Amino acid sequence: MSRMLAGLLVAAGLATAVPAAAQKSADTLRITWRDAVPDVTPYYNQLRTGIVLGHQVWDSLVYRDPETFQIKPLLAESFKWADETTLEFTLRNNVTFHNGDKLTADDVVYTINSILADKQVSTPSNYAFMAQATKADDLHVRLELKRVFPAALDYLAMTLYIMPKAYREKVGPQEYSQHPIGAGPYKITRMNGVTQIDMERYEGYYPDSPKGKPAISKIVLHEVPDAATEMAELLGARADWIWKFSPDQFDAVGHMPNLQAVRAESMRIQFLSMDAAGRTGADNPLTKQKVREAIFLAIDRPTIAKQLMQGGSRAIDTPCYPTQFGCDAAAAVHYPYDPAKAKQLLADAGYPNGFDSELVTSDLPQWAGAMQGYLKAVGINVKLSVLQVGAYVQRSLAGQDPFDFNSWGSYSVNDVSAILPNFFTFTGNDYVRDPELKKLVEAGSATVDPDQRRKAYTAAIRLITEKAYWMPMFTHSVTYGMSKQLNFKPYPDELPRFFLASWK
Repeated sequence: MSRMLAGLLVAAGLATAVPAAAQKSADTLRITWRDAVPDVTPYYNQLRTGIVLGHQVWDSLVYRDPETFQIKPLLAESFKWADETTLEFTLRNNVTFHNGDKLTADDVVYTINSILADKQVSTPSNYAFMAQATKADDLHVRLELKRVFPAALDYLAMTLYIMPKAYREKVGPQEYSQHPIGAGPYKITRMNGVTQIDMERYEGYYPDSPKGKPAISKIVLHEVPDAATEMAELLGARADWIWKFSPDQFDAVGHMPNLQAVRAESMRIQFLSMDAAGRTGADNPLTKQKVREAIFLAIDRPTIAKQLMQGGSRAIDTPCYPTQFGCDAAAAVHYPYDPAKAKQLLADAGYPNGFDSELVTSDLPQWAGAMQGYLKAVGINVKLSVLQVGAYVQRSLAGQDPFDFNSWGSYSVNDVSAILPNFFTFTGNDYVRDPELKKLVEAGSATVDPDQRRKAYTAAIRLITEKAYWMPMFTHSVTYGMSKQLNFKPYPDELPRFFLASWK
């Protein structure tokens, strides 16, 4: 048992006391997580917790089955490709928003055209393939794409959240984020800043939804500042579900009489972004390829995956998750752990004594600490800046991070177009700014020909790794701690579906 967990057990009074029951009796699922959602409207945050919340409260036109990845109708009763760049949707006639307003084509057209025009959308690459939506009648919508985009339906399922036109126009975007209305299985009933969100099952939810009507009537989301508080709430029986806690606490949580610990690999990958573009200053050593190659060689990724992440985590060479379309492992340059060669490359680059820098992250401090140790061993002294997620995202997008250590879950889209454009097409997250690379990444999503797509993405992955632009680290194995009274199944797309959970 870890020292931290032992201390929390005592603090929670669980070392000798009988564990308190979960909130099954109140039919309320109490969730605690660390990443506070600053704006609950899913278009205005990049947080995984924001995506999770979005799928409970809002519905899209289509739904991706978590078991088969098959695309199914959701708000749409049916859909079809009219041609290679036009999708046509027939909407269900029995859908209402949480305020009772009936969903029509006006809401779909408003949502799509609004987000396409909105410069505040946090991940515009999720919607850049769309040109416009038009209404045929109250139940029929045409979606025109800017270009051929094979993964369009996957993106619509995972990143498009339909908002009510009349209500949002009446209250305005800011008020809408304070009192949101969706058409999903749960409705938000109360928000307390960024510390608590209460939800209730929407009793008017349409019965033919593939999501199904939720079994649990209420959810209380408590957002806390750190992992210690999160774990204390689980151990103190103030939470029924947490996730992404430190893997070294997994066994101890599982041995608690009232708790269960579950672990599952996800589509999320860890990465180390380096400021090759010189956004933090033209004299940044990371603008030199030999320095970046040295860093690749200085870090023992397989050991980090095995000892720190654990649970089936794998070291990877590709800047994408292995199952994603276009993620060509054979194209990636492999960098073995070789600190001696790393030191030599630093000397060759003009840094025989290393240099000072900063590593910025919002992930677990022990992971960043391991990175700090590996870098220090070859002479690179980095100051750690461990930030809350919102502050981290803001700083990263502003181009202020020499080293950026974090993860990306691709919005659970099983295609490399969900990761490469975000980091290599001159977005706020792009610390490379290579025109040739940008051209290759964009070419990969500009055709439906799978061979042409693979060719472009293969060339992009080769270029990224040959020039050591962006260091893939390892796949994530997500830890879940929860009450033994809860039925909850994790899925590889790292999207907790609380609407599918139930009490035993």
